[in-house]
Amino acid sequence: MSIEQADVSVIHDWLAKDQAVLIDVRESHEYDAAHIPGAIHIPLSQFDIKLLPVTDGKQADVKHLVFYCAMGMRSQSVADQLVANGIIEAAVNMVGGIQSWSVAGYPLES
Repeated sequence: MSIEQADVSVIHDWLAKDQAVLIDVRESHEYDAAHIPGAIHIPLSQFDIKLLPVTDGKQADVKHLVFYCAMGMRSQSVADQLVANGIIEAAVNMVGGIQSWSVAGYPLES
């Protein structure tokens, strides 16, 4: 069981190779304002593990399950809890969150 910290450039490369799924844990008003294309939205305030793309704790056909929020703190908390409770085997926290993604010039949608 592990939690990896990954820079947005690494995550961007994973996405280009279909090696990652993004989980946006920000609240609905944040997600509606801007989010990373293709991200699964599971707000922290109403987090539902049934929405995770996993079966029996294993990421189905996904190399990296990446969690992000605005700056990386909420997503780190969610990843910590999911791994510690054995819900998933491994998680990746996006360092700097969507703010770092935006600063790097990667695509966003609203």
